[in-house]
Amino acid sequence: MAIREACFDVKGSLIRWTESAGPGPARVYLHGLGAASAPYHAHIAARPELAGRRSLFLDLPGHGLSDRPADFGYALEDHADAVAAALDEAAVRQANLVAHSMGGSVAIVLAQRRPDLVARLVLTEANLDAHPPRTAGSSQIAAYEEGHFVREGHTRVLEQTGPLWAATMRLADPIALHRSATGLVRGTSPTLRATLMRLPMERTYLQGGLSGQLTGHDELVASGVRVVVVPEAGHNVMLDNPAAFAAAVVGQD
Repeated sequence: MAIREACFDVKGSLIRWTESAGPGPARVYLHGLGAASAPYHAHIAARPELAGRRSLFLDLPGHGLSDRPADFGYALEDHADAVAAALDEAAVRQANLVAHSMGGSVAIVLAQRRPDLVARLVLTEANLDAHPPRTAGSSQIAAYEEGHFVREGHTRVLEQTGPLWAATMRLADPIALHRSATGLVRGTSPTLRATLMRLPMERTYLQGGLSGQLTGHDELVASGVRVVVVPEAGHNVMLDNPAAFAAAVVGQD
């Protein structure tokens, strides 16, 4: 598995990803806020029903292996443009994007801005609406003023969150983490939900059965989104029920 990189800003900052070789169309895996792609998705790509396909595990700017410039915006659009730069560098077109949480939001923005890069979306509990509940991790982080979060909030959040998320969150730059959370809470105009419902490519949305009812379920289905409720799974469907997750990723590709 190779490590590759591409420039995503005028200062030469680099977005990095690990990549396994294979035939296309490529599967591109995007992680959520404060996470990294390989820890959440590499075990999925290695499953027999998915193995052998070209797979890219991208770390968003400020996260994982990627650079973390202090003057970068880290809004959803900024992340989407960085992913586009990576896919252009990798000569990827018409990929299957497998994206979790905030990564799903980034994937929606990317699909709208660069439809040449995306043939199919598989979104796992992607954020579709602005201003999620205060109990959401993004809202808790965004509630801090940036400087306060960097000085104190980052440490507090790491102490309060679960060990799995903390293990990857400690790799994320505090400024990048706060700005990413703020952008996620702010959302987009039109909304991510409205954009997803209008996109022309195949779209699958995975909801963990333990996460409660999906808001706007019927409207998403009516717009052509395939909604899959995964039993015995919460927000991290790929970790809680890998077999069901892999089956959804296989889909019709």
